[in-house]
Amino acid sequence: MSPNYYDPLTHTHCQASGYAPSYWASTTSLPVPNPAPSTSAHYEVAIIGGGFSGLLTAYCLAHYFNISCCVLEANQVGFGASARNAGFVLKGSGRLSYPQMAKKWGMDVCKGIYDEFSEAVARVESLITEHNIDCQPQAKGYLKIAHNQKAMQSLKAQADFLKQLGTDDAQFLTTSELERDYMLNQQAFGAMRLADGFGVNPLKLLLGYRDIALQAGVKLYENALVTKVDSSSNRHTLYVNDTFLTANNVVYAGNAYNNKQSHSLINNRYLPILSSILVTRPLTEEELRLTGIKTHQVTMDTRTLKYYYRLLPDKRILFGGRGAVFAKHQDSPVYLNNLKKGLAESFPTLKNIDHDYYWNGFIAAALDDMPHICLQNNVGYILGYCGAGVSFSAQAAYRMAQMLAKQAVPDLPLYQTPLPYLPFAKFRRFGQLAYYQYAQVKDKLG
Repeated sequence: MSPNYYDPLTHTHCQASGYAPSYWASTTSLPVPNPAPSTSAHYEVAIIGGGFSGLLTAYCLAHYFNISCCVLEANQVGFGASARNAGFVLKGSGRLSYPQMAKKWGMDVCKGIYDEFSEAVARVESLITEHNIDCQPQAKGYLKIAHNQKAMQSLKAQADFLKQLGTDDAQFLTTSELERDYMLNQQAFGAMRLADGFGVNPLKLLLGYRDIALQAGVKLYENALVTKVDSSSNRHTLYVNDTFLTANNVVYAGNAYNNKQSHSLINNRYLPILSSILVTRPLTEEELRLTGIKTHQVTMDTRTLKYYYRLLPDKRILFGGRGAVFAKHQDSPVYLNNLKKGLAESFPTLKNIDHDYYWNGFIAAALDDMPHICLQNNVGYILGYCGAGVSFSAQAAYRMAQMLAKQAVPDLPLYQTPLPYLPFAKFRRFGQLAYYQYAQVKDKLG
C-alpha cells in the first residue's frame, strides 16, 4: 500500500507502507528493522505504535518503573507522524488558547496546563542532552508572525494573559525590528517572540528515542501488525502477524495513525488531518540577503490555516501548512502550489525557487482541541496533539507511564477526561471541508 494514500478513516491498516519521501528520511541513515515476534510472550504492557509517544512510554516504563513492556510497530519506526512533521519543539499542544482554557476550567487549571507544556519542552531538551541524541537542535526562539494588525493585537492580549500566569516570556517585535534581527517577511505586521521552542530533525530524535528504549530493556517489534486484540477481565491477547502476545495492559499510541479497527475507546473520537511540507533547494547567499532571513528559529503565522517554516542547517527553507481534506487528493498539485504561493507571498524573491522534497502526513485533532492521555480498565491511549506532539509527547508518555505504574498524575483535563466523541463522525471530512472554506475567507478578510 502506498504511504501517500493511507487514510486511517477508511483503511484497516497501514502495514507494508514505506517511509514518506521526506527530507528527513531521504538524508538519514536508517537502522535495520527489528524482527516481528515469532513466538508468543507475555508483557505487563503492550504499546501499539512506535512513534514518539510509544517509544517514550516504553522507555519511561522500563527506565523509571522497571515494568516489562513491548512496542509493536506495523511498519518501521518513523513511518508515521513522528518522522513526517516539521520538527518544531514548542510549549503547547492542541488549539485552545490559554484565555480559553481559563474561561473553561479556571486559572488554576490553566496554570497547571501551562506548566505541563513548559515541562514538556524541558523534558525533550533533557533527553537530547542526557543521551547525546544527534538531532541537530537549532537556535532557541519561537516567532509568531502577525498576518494582520488585528492578529498583532491578539498576540499582545495573549502576552498580557501569560503575565497573569506568572511568566513574562513574550517579546514584541515591530515590523522594522523583525526585519532588522530576523527576516524580511512581506506578510508580517510585527511578531511575538517566545524564548523557548526550537527546531530539530524529528527522525533523528525518534531514532535516539529508539536507542534509549532498547538500552532500557524495551522489546521492540517492527513490521508487526496487530490485527486483533481480545480482552478478558485482566489480560489482553494481541494477534500479531502469525503469532500472538499477551499483556496485562494495552496502550494505543498511534495518534492519527491508529486505524478503523482500533479499540472502541478511540474510534470516532478524533479527526486525522493532513499537513503538507516542502523543503527547498539550499538558498544562495544572495537569496538569504534578499529574504532578510537571519535566524534558524522556528516560525509560525497567526492564520487559522497556519503556515509554519524555518531555515534548516543546510540553508534550505522548510515550509508547511494544511494539506488535502481527503487522502486520495493529497498528491494533487494544488496543495504543493498553495505552499509555494504562501512562501512567495512572504518572501517574493523565492517565488520560483525549486523544491527538493515534498510530503504529507496526518495529525490528530480532538473535538475539544486538546490532547488526552487516558487509562481506563487496563486500556490506555495518547491522542490529539493537533500537530504539536514533538514536545508534548515526551510529557504525555511520562504521565502515561505513571498511570500504568499506579502513580498519581496532575488533576488536569489532559489526564482526567477521555476524548469526547465526534458528532456525526461519518461526515467528519465534510465538516472539515466546510471549516477550511470558512477559514480561507476569514484569513483573507482578517
